[in-house]
Amino acid sequence: MTVLVCNDVPPAIRGHLKRWFIEPRPNVFVGTLNVRTFRKVRDFILRNAPADFGMLIITSAPNCQGYEVERTGPEGHTGRKPVEFSGIPLIAESWIDPENQPF
Repeated sequence: MTVLVCNDVPPAIRGHLKRWFIEPRPNVFVGTLNVRTFRKVRDFILRNAPADFGMLIITSAPNCQGYEVERTGPEGHTGRKPVEFSGIPLIAESWIDPENQPF
């Protein structure tokens, strides 16, 4: 299974995504693709998206969590940063103690 969360999707890319995904909410796309098709779709999006385009991709993977997270584009003003602890990818929202930040 693959979930794409896209920011400000241009109409051409949105139409392209609707070939393989359903769009249960605006800018959220869900579907099941084989690896080759997924890579082609992702490459098409990255090649044709505007510079400020942001995308979050969550795909099934054979790891301990069962999924992988990939982010592209600007981080924006959410304050969330991807971090990895002991091989487990996490999203850090904020830190109570600034000197303990892992990045």
